Amino acid sequence: MKLPALLPGQRTGDTMFSKVYARIKQWERSWKSSFGTDISTPEGRQAARRHNNLVDHAFLRRILPNRYQLSDEAWRSNQPDPVHFPALQKIGIRSVINLRGPDRFSYYLFEKEACTDYGMALYNHELFARVLGSPKDYLDLLDLMETVEKPMLIHCKSGADRTGIAAALYLLDQKGADIDAARAQLSLKYAHQRWSKAGILDHLLDTYAIHCETNPITVRDWLANHYDPEAVSASFHAKRSKG
Repeated sequence: MKLPALLPGQRTGDTMFSKVYARIKQWERSWKSSFGTDISTPEGRQAARRHNNLVDHAFLRRILPNRYQLSDEAWRSNQPDPVHFPALQKIGIRSVINLRGPDRFSYYLFEKEACTDYGMALYNHELFARVLGSPKDYLDLLDLMETVEKPMLIHCKSGADRTGIAAALYLLDQKGADIDAARAQLSLKYAHQRWSKAGILDHLLDTYAIHCETNPITVRDWLANHYDPEAVSASFHAKRSKG
């Protein structure tokens, strides 16, 4: 059998390991997507619950919802499980903003069903933790958070990164918070790790803060007229590569 050409400095063992690892990851992705897409039957619901626990780690979030109040009209959390909805109803939640976006898998199916059962409106607005959104992504989110019926819950998967930047923007835009209060929404308290690739979200707020040192403007104005996601991303990666 002819082996693939090696890259400079690469050994045959490295290539073999890479191929094995790639096959394992392919099998893992295939397994994760092979079930958990149906809750219409008892069997489907049981499989979806296994998917939710094993693939999406819902068993941890049931114990640790990472739920905190932002204001009289807003809360933040990780992915809500059906067992959390009585508590959400008790605090008056009327709208749920899902920053993971719609999906065909268990976590979204259960959330959509629970929102219907408890009379809460579900809104989907997909963001990413390690890649910055466009100006429109963030401006549309601000509009959504402003217009939905309150109180609202904002969440992603872990409630750390995407939820953190959404909470920061909400406080800046709709509560007149200062930049330090906004930055605090991206902290270890919520399981956000500034030193990870998700630190690009901190860098977004830092870039806005630097702009305001010489030209104080609202976060909406900055996002609409000054924010350049490519430039902010480039400066973050350059800074991170230097340690």
